[in-house]
Formats: sequence, structure tokens, C-alpha cells
Amino acid sequence: MSTALNVALLGYGFVGKVFHAPLLSRTPGWILHTVVSRDAGKVHADLPHARVVADPAEAFADPAIDVVVIATPNDTHAPLAIAALAQGKHVVVDKPFTLSLAEAERVIAQARASDRLVSVFQNRRWDADFLTVRQLLADGVLGEVAEFHSHFDRHRPQVAQRWRESDVPGAGLWYDLGPHLADQALQLFGTPLAVQADLAKQRHGARAPDYFHVQLRYPRVRVHLHAGSLVPGNGLRYAVHGDRGSYLKHGLDAQEDRLRAGGLPGDAGWGTDPRPGELILAGEDGMPIAQAIDSLPGDYRHYYAAMRAAIVDGATLPVSPEEALAVMRLIELGIRSTDERREIPYA
Repeated sequence: MSTALNVALLGYGFVGKVFHAPLLSRTPGWILHTVVSRDAGKVHADLPHARVVADPAEAFADPAIDVVVIATPNDTHAPLAIAALAQGKHVVVDKPFTLSLAEAERVIAQARASDRLVSVFQNRRWDADFLTVRQLLADGVLGEVAEFHSHFDRHRPQVAQRWRESDVPGAGLWYDLGPHLADQALQLFGTPLAVQADLAKQRHGARAPDYFHVQLRYPRVRVHLHAGSLVPGNGLRYAVHGDRGSYLKHGLDAQEDRLRAGGLPGDAGWGTDPRPGELILAGEDGMPIAQAIDSLPGDYRHYYAAMRAAIVDGATLPVSPEEALAVMRLIELGIRSTDERREIPYA
């Protein structure tokens, strides 16, 4: 295998077009060789030199393809990943990894049987604000943390006619945004003792959950993961409280908005967060001391750079199968907790 990896991108909807294609095109060592789509004209408008095929099996059978990136509807992730791995391809799956823990285990078993790597695309580990939170906690700036609030709210009062908001397996906010927030929490705090969740349909005509509030209980820390669709004042992203201080962050990482607007990774100012956070430290006299704090730069390309290093050089995967399983366990426990209206032990 050459050090430049040929990729087949499955799906050219929002996720494939806005995230994966630009990131692959702008990360050294990757060649976007093939796109699997039924709309060749849409693909060629952006990627005139890409090969376009309609059938995933054609890409899986192509000996020129090294890696398959799956950016298709959630209920297709597991079967497509298993089929690609069985054909000897390394696989990247957009989140959620699968629909269930059992599906995730089958995908990972196939990866081991085929001696190939599989990973889930958790790009928000490279959000500017998350990197900043992680550094503040690692440096002990806030002291011993007691509360962690992670919000990803929106104001979308109308139900859209798309599969993500339909009554189909894998639809709804908990499958859409939950994997991001769950993965970040696990990265910061590790395995919780228990999960208490409330998933709901709040909008008129909602066909899939459009709200979630999930608490992860640790011996001391309480982690709150929250997303809603009826939140006009949706600026809060993080509120982290420790015995020495608090960190408040409003506004989302800017990379998605820049990608939506046609910006390309690596452009001037890429990954810079235009809105600083607020660090509030407890003063010796009891009076809080507040200061603005710029976020560390973010860059989603770090995921693909690390994925290439894992495939070519044997480096550590950017997101391991074990980490993918841990997130899927939380997703399942959140659904179960809602159904049973009680806290569920993680183990």
C-alpha cells in the first residue's frame, strides 16, 4: 500500500458533501478516489475528477480502494461497514457508529476477522472549545470539578422532511447529537456509574425525539448533556464548575459554519473561535474574578491525519473500537432509561 490512501466516500448528502469530502481533500495523504452516489451530477459539480458509482459493492470490490468512509443514513452504517471490512477495506463510519451495541460488536468482530481498522468519526473532539475545556481540566485551573453542562441547542420549530427527523431507526437528536456529547463526556470523565435520561418529542408533529436531557452520575461529578429544538436563546455551549472556578462558553465551534459556507480546511483563520469563553476564578476575598479566555485552535483534519497514521504507520487510532462501544452503550442506556423512567447503572 502506498502512503497515499485511496478513499471511497459512501454518500454525498449533507455529511458527505460538507464534512468528509472537504476534510479528505485538504488532509495530506488522502485521495478522494470514488464517491458512491446516485446523483453523479451533484458530485461532479464539486469534484469533477472523482469517480462516481451508484453501488457500494462496486467500490468494495475495487482493489484500488484502501479505505471506505461511510456517510450514509444511520441504519445502513453496520451492514455497509461489515461488507466493506469483509472485502479487506479499512473503514471510517460517521457517527453514530451503529444503531445498537450489538451491531457495534458485530462490526468490530468483522474488523478483527479481516485484520482491518475501523473507527468512528468523532470530529468534535477537535472543536476549539472542547480542546480548551480539556486543557483547563488537565491543568486543574477549575479545581475539582463538580458539575459539567454540555449543550447543543437549536431553534428549529418546524419539523423538516428528512430521514433524521422521521420515524425510522436511528433518527432523532439523541442519535444525531448525543454521540458527540457522550463521547466528549467519556473523554473527560471516563465511565459513569449510572445514566438518567429524558428523551422527548416536543415539537408539534415531531416523529423522532427532538429533545434530550441526560445526566451521567459519577462519584462526585454530575455531567448534564442537553439538546433541544425549541431554544431561541441557544447560545450556551459549556458551563463547567469546580471548587476553584467556572468556565462558561457561548457559541459553537466555527468549523461547521465555515464548511457550510463553502470554506475549506486550512484557509486563513481556520479553527479560530471568534467568541472567547469566560473564566471565573474564586478570589481569596470571596469575590469572583472574571476574564475572557480565547479558545485553543480546532481542526477536524486532525482526525484524518491520525487515521492515516494508524493505517500506514501503526499509530494509535484517533477513535478506538472500545471508545465507539462505550458511546453506543451510553446511547442504548439513554433510550432504556427513558423507556423505564429510571436511572440505569452503566455496568
